[in-house]
Formats: sequence, structure tokens, C-alpha cells
Amino acid sequence: MKNILPFLTRVPLKGDFERARNELWAFPLIAPVSSALPLVILYLKLPLSNVLALLALYFTIGLLHLDGLADWADGIMVKGDRERKIRAMKDLNTGIAGVFAVVMVLFLQVYSLQLVPFYAIYLAELNSKFSLLLGLATRKPLGRGLGAYFMEKMNGKQFAVGTLLYALLYLPIVLSDPPALLGILGLLFGAYAIRLSLRNFGGINGDCLGAIAEITRTGTLLVLAFVWAYL
Repeated sequence: MKNILPFLTRVPLKGDFERARNELWAFPLIAPVSSALPLVILYLKLPLSNVLALLALYFTIGLLHLDGLADWADGIMVKGDRERKIRAMKDLNTGIAGVFAVVMVLFLQVYSLQLVPFYAIYLAELNSKFSLLLGLATRKPLGRGLGAYFMEKMNGKQFAVGTLLYALLYLPIVLSDPPALLGILGLLFGAYAIRLSLRNFGGINGDCLGAIAEITRTGTLLVLAFVWAYL
């Protein structure tokens, strides 16, 4: 885990890039780290805790995934063939689709956090990190970037261990509050983002993975907001 942690968070540790590829199974273990500061803020119910918690989250994980979401949305929304969509995604300039996607993700997260228990941010991050594992498990790289580099080491063993860790990390919350189990439905948002990536681009790269992570976290908080509103 010590090698993968610096690549998914801003925790000041040095990681070995090559060894990190062998720690893909540890993705779910990142969630307790990335959600720790937001959890404290939400638990203490500080003024504007929903806004502060989201700022704390991005302070911990950085903005790389948000940047990937913006590029991904530009590629998804442009009209044309697959090559044109890939060019739009790789364009250094962010279009209106990318801006809209980032604004909506931040908007939905901020407002959902007002309606859910404090630990929902942990479940959302757990789903977000597991969705990265699902994206890599497609074994359909786009280009030769970071996504392809990690996919080369993705295998059944890493996926199985990662899935087991995901279940073990999710279980305590469900045992203490059974309706939290419905938060698993947030993974459907990630699955849909994976499907869109494969259909529009023919594979998955780092931008796609960033979008999958952001969409999954947002979808999980949205699902839990509805769960607590009606249950």
C-alpha cells in the first residue's frame, strides 16, 4: 500500500512506480486515508461542514481526478467518430462540457453531504477507489499512458483481493446501520462511466479512470441522500 498511496493521494510519501503496479489490490485501503479529514469535519458538525469536508477531501486526494473528468466529458460530448472524441479528450483546453461536468459533480457532492450521515463520505470514497479497480479490470487500455501501465499488472488475484478488502471495509458500516448497504448502488454510476468510456473511446486511460472515480463518489452520495430522505 505504501507505494500506491502517493499516486492516489497527496500524502507526502515516496512510492516506487514499478512496485505500485503490484499493489492495485490495495485501492480500497486508500479510502480510510482519503476520507479521514472529511470524516472528522463532518462528525464535529463544523459550520459549513459539507463545504469544508469536500475541500478537505480534494486537499487530500488532489485535483487529478477532477481534471480527468473534465477531459473525459469533453470527449464524451463532442460529436463525431471515435478518433475525434479521443482528440477532444486529449485537448489541453477544457471545453464547456468539461466545465459543466466538474461543476455538477461538486454541486451534487456538496448538497448531498448535508443529507447523509457523516460516514457517507467514507462509503463514497470506498466505492470510488473500488471503481478504479473495476476500470482496470476491463483490461482494455487506451494508448500507452498511466492507465495502460497499471492494466499490464491487473490480474484475477489482484482483483479478488481488492474485492475482498472492499467487502471487509464496507461491512462494519452495514452492521451498524443496515440501510448503508444501499450505497453499493453507487457503483452502478461507475459501471455506466466505464461503459461510456469503452463505447466512445474503445478503451480506458487515465482521464477515464479519473472520471470513473469522481462519478462513482458523486453517485454514491446521491444514492445515500435519497436513502436517508425516504428511509
